[in-house]
Amino acid sequence: MNTSTPVRVTGPLAPYATGFWQDLARRGYSRSTAEALLYLMAHLSRWLATAGLGPADLDPERLGQYLRFRRASGQVRRLTPRGLIPQLRYLRDEGVVPLPAQPVADDALAHLLSAFERHLADERGLAVGTIDGYRRTARLFLADRLDAKGLTAAALGSLTAADVTSFVLLESRHRGAGALNNIAIGLRSFLRFLFAAGVTPTLLADAVLGGPCWRDRGVSRALSQDDLTRLLASCDRRHAAGRRDFAILTVLARLGLRAGEVAALTLDDIDWRHGELTVTGKGRRHDRLPLPTDVGAALGDYCRLGRRRGACRALFLEVRAPYGRLSPSAVSYVVVRASLRAGLPPATAHRLRHSAAAAMRRAGAPLFEISAVLRHRHGVTTAGYAKDDLAALATVARCWPGGAA
Repeated sequence: MNTSTPVRVTGPLAPYATGFWQDLARRGYSRSTAEALLYLMAHLSRWLATAGLGPADLDPERLGQYLRFRRASGQVRRLTPRGLIPQLRYLRDEGVVPLPAQPVADDALAHLLSAFERHLADERGLAVGTIDGYRRTARLFLADRLDAKGLTAAALGSLTAADVTSFVLLESRHRGAGALNNIAIGLRSFLRFLFAAGVTPTLLADAVLGGPCWRDRGVSRALSQDDLTRLLASCDRRHAAGRRDFAILTVLARLGLRAGEVAALTLDDIDWRHGELTVTGKGRRHDRLPLPTDVGAALGDYCRLGRRRGACRALFLEVRAPYGRLSPSAVSYVVVRASLRAGLPPATAHRLRHSAAAAMRRAGAPLFEISAVLRHRHGVTTAGYAKDDLAALATVARCWPGGAA
């Protein structure tokens, strides 16, 4: 893409037009899309000039005024804040547009939650996603129990076990067992932090009731081999998106990775020479797994013919500009879309983890080997993943006395 801008930008944003055009080129935008985004910058710059404003005045209120003006002037495209994301991202990186307002630093609730977040990161070494989940739980608990405007150490010190129990019971009305257990784990961690920090005089973590946690939940959740074949065949590998989706599904189904672990993979995690893959899992553990031939072939095909070249080192990228890293939810959605294309009920990425365990079990792998591949800390967890289906159980089940053979 030529570095000279095809659109003339006047007004206060004119000094940043060339840099924005080059930034779009680096991020992989097509010329037509980049020109449209530059036209929008020119339109925004003219509005700022007419209103006597500068880039530093582009706060959320002024942006809303501009979008209303754009809509009233007869424009039909990019009429929401989402359409201004590329321009605002670049201008904020350049330091000419203010960042969105952050919570007041001296707010009691924000201060307490920030201290809890630092505790989880520095002293417990938890992953970013886990910290975010615990913080949401803590905020939810405080918002339910206390008035944030009057949050004081004395108010927290008066918390009782009844307060904790009533909150959990309230959450249980609209959450399943798994989600409720996540709430309970995060709340226990927060209550331990309050006690250790001297905010509460007694340890209330033991008052947290979790949801039911049954290890045996019936038949296996694994997909059959036929369903897996249909799932993989649904990917159109003539296109970049199909090659990427096929590689993701192959990694999930053969190695049993979690969606977050697939999203965290980078090009540097693949050791082609030794046939190994480094996986960053829960608790920031780094494990090396063997790279099966079919997984390596799928990854190689995607890297050669489907993956966009660029500065981003993430393995799995979006197929449209700005070609950023796929999020864990996007990885899960790849599985959902593939299952719908294959005519199957919507499946999740975690079902493919079950499928990987079941496939290893059917091949005769002992549980301790399956546990090593899935990177479980406790063998009982692996047993839950590797439950045989009814067809497999029928081969070892004995006839009921007096029943039909």
